[in-house]
Amino acid sequence: MGSDSVFVSESVTPGHPDKLCDLIADAVVDAVLRQDPMASAEVECAVASGIVFLAARLAARAAVDVPAIAREVLAEAGYAEPGPGGFDARRCSILTSLAELPEAERGSEDPVADEHVNAFGFACDDTPELMPMPIMLAHRVARGFDAARAAGRLGALSPDAKAQVAVVYRDGRPLRIGAVTLICGGEAAARAALPGLLRVAVLEPALAGAPLGLDSATVLAVNPGGIARGGGPATHPGLTGRKPGMDSYGEFSRQPQAALSGKDPGRIDRLAAYAARWAAKNLVAAGLAARCEVHLCYAPGRAEPASLRVHGFGTARLPEAELAARLQAAADFRPGALLRRMGLRARAAAPGGFLRALAVYGQVGRSDLELPWEATDLVPALRG
Repeated sequence: MGSDSVFVSESVTPGHPDKLCDLIADAVVDAVLRQDPMASAEVECAVASGIVFLAARLAARAAVDVPAIAREVLAEAGYAEPGPGGFDARRCSILTSLAELPEAERGSEDPVADEHVNAFGFACDDTPELMPMPIMLAHRVARGFDAARAAGRLGALSPDAKAQVAVVYRDGRPLRIGAVTLICGGEAAARAALPGLLRVAVLEPALAGAPLGLDSATVLAVNPGGIARGGGPATHPGLTGRKPGMDSYGEFSRQPQAALSGKDPGRIDRLAAYAARWAAKNLVAAGLAARCEVHLCYAPGRAEPASLRVHGFGTARLPEAELAARLQAAADFRPGALLRRMGLRARAAAPGGFLRALAVYGQVGRSDLELPWEATDLVPALRG
């Protein structure tokens, strides 16, 4: 193979138990922030066969119906009634543990870190979104599966599915799709015709217009383990924050150390992850690197980052220390300044919510959402 290498990233549908938990947690945070934009919120969720458990710590001037929000999310994900996933939004048991925190713990206009936090942002010129190719293709396929299932084109398949895309790289550049693996369950999962159905109903539409597509040598594997499970919480449990690679860069680079979902935007670990992506994307968009990682470190009791470092993987057009200096001159990375510049509290308080939309198909690199950390507004200042 010479200089060829293979990298695999995966994505899952909203019906996957881990993503159900992320969706429910962020939907609850959205509901709280709609009533109180300055609320502090931390929500954890777990699901298993017939059970949803929610634990929340809230400092908020708000009252929300947590079980109703959970049932709404479950229904929209495909569990509105008993079906292939064996889970029913209407009949499942929902247990809650809600802790009301003192008023003094509500959000601040100028928050500081209450613990050490490392945040990593990454960007590369693989795709128009300046994201790694494998994770962007995996998200396309997972989204395509969910759309085809919701439209009734996949028979009785479960809402729970996983897509893995293996991209062949040559000399550091994406060359072709080597393989696609789809794992799904339901009555149709054992049919011999399923691979052909998924190719026509899912893969071909999902990859139309993508930077890379299927070719004659692409290997398609469907349920390679040979077990047609039902899928969903009735088959395997889920937990908030268990997919950090999927939420970020598909394990192509360093990823968040903690869950992004289930937290208000003032939480430094969530906010800093978005800020680091914003910084890295602008460096690549400015043509100052083809591949770039930005590391932000925050220390307790301080607003300013304790450290801002840039790694260009040998592609930087200027010394990495110079790139870091340009970022520090172009933007204010204090949490309060970031919240205001990105308008995150106002966005999260908007009708319909904001955070829930991030819980599936990635929290960065989204071209379907107008995310402030995907803006390239720093490019003029970085170019000098």
